[in-house]
Amino acid sequence: MKKLLSVLCAALLAITLSGCNDASVASKNLSKAADNFEINRRIVFYNGITGEYMLTIEGLCSRDNDSTSTKLAIVCKVGANEYKKHFLGLSDNVTYFIEQLEPAKASVYHYRVTFKPSVIVPDIEIK
Repeated sequence: MKKLLSVLCAALLAITLSGCNDASVASKNLSKAADNFEINRRIVFYNGITGEYMLTIEGLCSRDNDSTSTKLAIVCKVGANEYKKHFLGLSDNVTYFIEQLEPAKASVYHYRVTFKPSVIVPDIEIK
């Protein structure tokens, strides 16, 4: 039974990985590293009409997954357990780009999975 389970898991992993190329695996691993505040980034907001930069954010920053087409949230790690969250409105003449400032190692052979027990079992406050 244990051997059958191992074979099924290996087959599932092979099927999952067969549809991926090196670039997509590296891209996912880099995104995971950025979401864990391991990659320095520069986020620039650009006015397409005036041609000027409106705002620049640099540091260990991640684009928040709750962002929409008209609102963008950027979360930056500024200390050991300190974070800042920036909300920015987007319009038809304001766009942004996120630049990775330094190269980072990313495996094209292994997916990266991060388990955070504090997220699985949240910290509960009683008031």
